Amino acid sequence: MYPNLAKREHLKNLPALFEQFKDDSYDAVAVTHGPGLEPALWTGIEFAKKLAAEKNLPLLPTNHMEGHIISSLVQNGRLENIQLPVLALLVSGGHTELVLTKSWFKYEIVGKTLDDAVGEAFDKVARMLGLPYPGGPEISKLAQKHRGSQKLGQKNGLVEAEPTRGPFSGQVSAMPKLPRPMLNSGTCDFSFSGLKTAALYALRDLGGIQKLSADEIAAFAAEFEDAVADVFVAKARKALIDTGAQTFVIGGGVAANSYIREQLQKMVLDEFPDVEYRLPHLGITGDNAIMIAEAALCHLLTGDWHEPPKEFKATGNLSIAQKML
Repeated sequence: MYPNLAKREHLKNLPALFEQFKDDSYDAVAVTHGPGLEPALWTGIEFAKKLAAEKNLPLLPTNHMEGHIISSLVQNGRLENIQLPVLALLVSGGHTELVLTKSWFKYEIVGKTLDDAVGEAFDKVARMLGLPYPGGPEISKLAQKHRGSQKLGQKNGLVEAEPTRGPFSGQVSAMPKLPRPMLNSGTCDFSFSGLKTAALYALRDLGGIQKLSADEIAAFAAEFEDAVADVFVAKARKALIDTGAQTFVIGGGVAANSYIREQLQKMVLDEFPDVEYRLPHLGITGDNAIMIAEAALCHLLTGDWHEPPKEFKATGNLSIAQKML
């Protein structure tokens, strides 16, 4: 990431973006104060402060990760019929954590990555495979094509054969099995650094991507996605057992991954029939303004903010379990 470049783009685009949606129908201004890239956060905060002062409106500092949780819980524009505790799996380019909510706006981190975030791992492996940025959606597309071709091959009675160079024939040589990091650690924590290294070595042993067919690259993408999904299912299962959560949600950019969504949903439906599984709309899985507005509005409507915090600062490493500064 390039913080100063992000800051420059914020300075350039925020005023232009605001002009597109400018009206007088809003009653408050919500702004992210962390976590994130601090130069970009400061730019947003200063813009929001100026706007709030000009309009004489309340300024509502909001936690980025809380926005992901709240937007995942909202259904049809309403936040209601939520059974606590809520367990949230937050997965993005900068975060991978399991967060428990026993009472509104009180958060406990029950598991987190010890090194790299899952989104960063997707991007690095995608780069190894020669795929464009952002890598997560590209890996997902290839993995989906591979699984589709495998099903077609099984339906037609095909057996494993020598790889062909045509696009997605479904015939590939055996792919190495990647590790499932910390699968049996006895904790709800994650680690993805070793998985990235294992992917690098596996590709090296295969002769590099220049030696692989399109089918084999797709099969490798599917194996990587399988490894991540297996870890998420195992860790979410343990967290659900340990916490007794009644609602399970996922949020963050990686929550748009259809295969991971499906595997988690299958686990919850099969093993925790009394737990409600809520998913964010695909359009708001990544970072967006709607989730920040929804989180701020929830604080206001529930009376949690009798008076919104007046003093706050950009905090790049802000934890969702921290109190407002």
